[in-house]
Amino acid sequence: MLEVALKIWKPFVEILILWYAIYVLLLFIRGTRTEQVLKGLLILIVAFFVTQKSGLDVINWILRHVFTFFVIAFLIIFQPELRRGLARLGQSPLFSLFAKEEKVIYEVVRGAAALARKKIGALIAFEKEIGLKLYVESGVPLDAKVTSELITTIFMPNTPLHDGGIIIREDRVIAAGCLFPLTDNPKVSKTLGTRHRAAIGLTEETDAIVIIVSEETGIMSLALGGKIIRNLDDKKLMKLLKGLYSQQKRRAGQDEMLKELYEEMDTK
Repeated sequence: MLEVALKIWKPFVEILILWYAIYVLLLFIRGTRTEQVLKGLLILIVAFFVTQKSGLDVINWILRHVFTFFVIAFLIIFQPELRRGLARLGQSPLFSLFAKEEKVIYEVVRGAAALARKKIGALIAFEKEIGLKLYVESGVPLDAKVTSELITTIFMPNTPLHDGGIIIREDRVIAAGCLFPLTDNPKVSKTLGTRHRAAIGLTEETDAIVIIVSEETGIMSLALGGKIIRNLDDKKLMKLLKGLYSQQKRRAGQDEMLKELYEEMDTK
């Protein structure tokens, strides 16, 4: 029964795959010089079959030898287009999910580290499964691509958006100057300032991940689940974010990972 089903569905699957491949190819070459070349190639193919059926042996012989060298010529002439096409294939949704996440983490860590070196305070929140719309509305909408330059510019002193935090959704900074709720936990150290208390407060009410850069000391910290990990360098922060900033992670997995990290790092 299974073999019969496979025989029936196999042609449909193959046709679907070929149709999608041809569709993507046509989208890629549309409006480029490759489109014109393929039109010319199609004319040559039609001419080849016409001359073959019509008995025009000399012309058919010439066309047959042209096709022999056409593959090599195609690879040489259209090397830039082929390279660009392979690059686009690697950027397709199938492969770009993890690359995009890595890029966001890299840009955020780079920006936070730059701010830490200059002792410029910062508050960076990653939205996860629980939406942060309430806190987005308290700030200024941006909807800009996450870059380290944007992060450092937002938190530069004496700028309108310096106070408050930014909220990142996927690979976009959706708002800046946002107000986060302060924690009421009496166990939180009295030495922690407003930024740290706001970060802890937000993570108590949501599943957000928050990075804090201290304005007084330049120390980077990370808050999650009402807890905070301090004294992070860029490598440790990168390790934390790679393990936690993922839509596929489950809460239980996060708690297990945090438990291990608390044992490795100084926690306050």
